[in-house]
Amino acid sequence: MEYRILGHSGLNVSAISFGCMSLKAASEREGIALIHRAMDLGINFIDTADIYEHGLNEQIVGKALSGHRDRVILATKVGNQWRADGSGLDWNPRKAHIMASVEESLKRLGTDRIDLYQLHGGTIEDPMDETIDAFEILKKQGKILHYGISSIRPNVIRTWVERSSITSVMMQYSLADRRPEEAMLDLLLEKGIGVLVRGSLAQGLLVNKAGKEYLGQEAAAMDRAREALSDGAHAGRRPAQTALRYVLHHPAVSSVVVGVRSEEQLEEAISAMNSAAIGKMEMEDLKDLLPARRYEQHR
Repeated sequence: MEYRILGHSGLNVSAISFGCMSLKAASEREGIALIHRAMDLGINFIDTADIYEHGLNEQIVGKALSGHRDRVILATKVGNQWRADGSGLDWNPRKAHIMASVEESLKRLGTDRIDLYQLHGGTIEDPMDETIDAFEILKKQGKILHYGISSIRPNVIRTWVERSSITSVMMQYSLADRRPEEAMLDLLLEKGIGVLVRGSLAQGLLVNKAGKEYLGQEAAAMDRAREALSDGAHAGRRPAQTALRYVLHHPAVSSVVVGVRSEEQLEEAISAMNSAAIGKMEMEDLKDLLPARRYEQHR
């Protein structure tokens, strides 16, 4: 397994991270076993959120880490709030919500600290100073070690970079969605802020799912890209390996958070670390598969 420093935190994280969003309460035993297998294979960074499965996801993670807490860097998220009737989510970046939510997450996770606490979204209209103050207080209290945000909005990210001491930004990035290359990756690298990638397989459209329109990419183009990744021309890698290698090529990227549902998917993701790195000429060939897009909003 390859390891990288997460921004200016000093945390040495595995280049492939275990994203827990896919873990379901109905298969708790399998989820715990999968997390244990991931740790045995060298993954040391686990990411979840307080809203996944209405908090039950954090409970599964907490049970899996019982007796193993010091083997992993643990991340979770805050900012979305389930309505009382369960009908949907409301956005709540207020200080009071964050201060209360961290206590519930700590309890569900069975730990006395969260290594990386992330704001689960954000808008330019948020009361950012209030939100940042909450994170800074939690750092001083030792309840969190570092904080970051999960956002694809350039204006939000730039404002947090200017006004806070964030360690990381989680953002969507893939061969099919190269918007971060245009707007954000170089800035975050310059500022020493680590990037956590989600969506690296474009909902499986780069690997094994039939093409459909994806963030402005036409369905036929997505089909052609998947077929090109499958034809064996890319250093003998399988499509998922090439897709993961692609997003890891940028030095701003600390880790790719991969949602895992099975041991087969887990081993496929980890195998990318043993596949050939992408060379300069191959990189250009890959970029020719799909047109680059720009952020049209929130610039």
